[in-house]
Order: sequence, then structure tokens, then C-alpha cells
Amino acid sequence: METALQVWRSRADLFSSVAARTSDWNAATPCTEWTARDVVDHVVSTQREFLDQHGLADGMPDGGDPGEIWRSHERLVSGLLADPAIAGRAFDGYFGPDTVGGTLAGFYGVDLIVHRWDLAVSQGLDAELTGSDLEAVDAAMDVFGRQAYAPGLFGPPVLVPDGVVDRCSRVLARTGRRA
Repeated sequence: METALQVWRSRADLFSSVAARTSDWNAATPCTEWTARDVVDHVVSTQREFLDQHGLADGMPDGGDPGEIWRSHERLVSGLLADPAIAGRAFDGYFGPDTVGGTLAGFYGVDLIVHRWDLAVSQGLDAELTGSDLEAVDAAMDVFGRQAYAPGLFGPPVLVPDGVVDRCSRVLARTGRRA
């Protein structure tokens, strides 16, 4: 069984790869009214808010290049998850009992997969979503249920035309995206 750090790193490393290849931070993304810069800001700020709620937000980056902000943030989160006492810290979460590590690897890890796709599309890159990525997003959407569509989370599901069998399109449609 993978640790929260291992799951986080696998998802963060792939997000980092796309962020490192991002050359136009002002490019439009599939997220209505968001630029590539806004996607990274959203990823970091929502995770920062979570960490702050648990007294773990010290040393969070502010301002500057989105790629640098992401790299600094990712190092901080990886460092926190490397500490079993922090990763295993239990709390009652939005979707029930969880741990800091479970939420970062699970909820925020799925967010990294979806936003990796958004960022890649903004740059004309292939997000290289794997079957495992799609399975993680699909399973998370099952767990999140209607709560996934609360303000600030995912957009409403997009209807997929009959006959579309592409799994990526079907899974991303659940998150309000047209692949």
C-alpha cells in the first residue's frame, strides 16, 4: 500500500512536469475565466487554506512566478507528508473522518490530476492522463457525490454525447470539463 507521501509525490510530480513546460501563464484554460496562472494560484491557495486550518501553513510562498510558487509549495507539502505524525494526524473532514495525509493525497491529489489537464490544455500539451489517473478521478467523484458541485469545487457535470466512449472525456465531464 502506498503512503500518502508516495501518492502525493506521484501526482505532484506530474503536475510539476506540466508546470515546468508552461510558457504562457496568461493562456486561457478550460476553467471558465481562468488563466494558467489562476490554475496554479487555485491549487496552491486551496491547499494553503487546508494547511492553515491545521496549523501547517508556515513558510508558504507568496507572489512571484507561478512555477516557482508551485515548486516551493510542493517541497513544503512533501516535507510535511514525510513526517508520519503530520501525515497521520486525524480530523473530521468535509467527506468524513480522514488524516492530513489522506486529504492531501486524496482530495487535493485528485485536484492535481484534473488541474494538470487544465494546465496542459492551456499550453497545447498532452496531460498524459493514465488509466490510473482516470480511475482516481472517477472514484473520487463517486465518493464526493453531490458535494463535488458545491461552490468553489467542481463545475456542474457536462453532458457527453451518445456514442462517445472515450473514458477521458466521460470522466472529465463529471468534473465539468469538455475533453
